[in-house]
Amino acid sequence: MTFKNKVQELLDVALAQREHLFLIDLSINEANKISIVLDGDSGVNLQDCIDVSRAVESQLDREEQDFSLEVASAGVSSPLKLVRQYKKNIGRTLKVKTISSEEIEAKLTLADDEKITLEWQAREPKKIGKGKETVDKKLEIPYENIKEAIVIISF
Repeated sequence: MTFKNKVQELLDVALAQREHLFLIDLSINEANKISIVLDGDSGVNLQDCIDVSRAVESQLDREEQDFSLEVASAGVSSPLKLVRQYKKNIGRTLKVKTISSEEIEAKLTLADDEKITLEWQAREPKKIGKGKETVDKKLEIPYENIKEAIVIISF
């Protein structure tokens, strides 16, 4: 079993005991620096990171393989990668870049296993007469058409 496989197996066990957490990224470089990025259905707190770190580190032998370990939560400005992240952010505003280079900033109203639904209001020229009117817009975007999606934090 390779070092990465062993780490992945230990991480899978640790996350199985903490069902509210899920893995965003696991990387191990040539110097055996293990970087684990987590997210959670209701966020990730410091204790979650500590618990996962201890669960993995306690099962690895530094005499056998020297390593360093870093466990962190996905940052606020990190792009969404998993369907589960979209589902937990329903009701929040996203900035979505599509593969056709379109940029949309809108409220995420629905996320299922195939696509997301965004809703927003736009000012458009009136069909009859001069001036503009406010129009409600709705767009469904399949995940494969999303290049990047970031949650917009508003205060």
